[in-house]
Amino acid sequence: MMIHNEKEFKTTLERITRFQEQIAYLRKVESNPENYRLSVSGFLAELDRMNLEIREYLWSHPSQISEGRKTA
Repeated sequence: MMIHNEKEFKTTLERITRFQEQIAYLRKVESNPENYRLSVSGFLAELDRMNLEIREYLWSHPSQISEGRKTA
């Protein structure tokens, strides 16, 4: 999924915050390192994906985003 507008951008930032909070919580409560890594691996992969989306969105000038949307 690509971020197309400011609302999607803000929503993605909020999701990132929630995922980071969940990982921080698991760091506190999970005593077994292997279980911890298994628990957070999916969260970290999703964080990486969302951060790439944000990077692409911020790299594009607003006029490029609206132009790309018209042609898609």
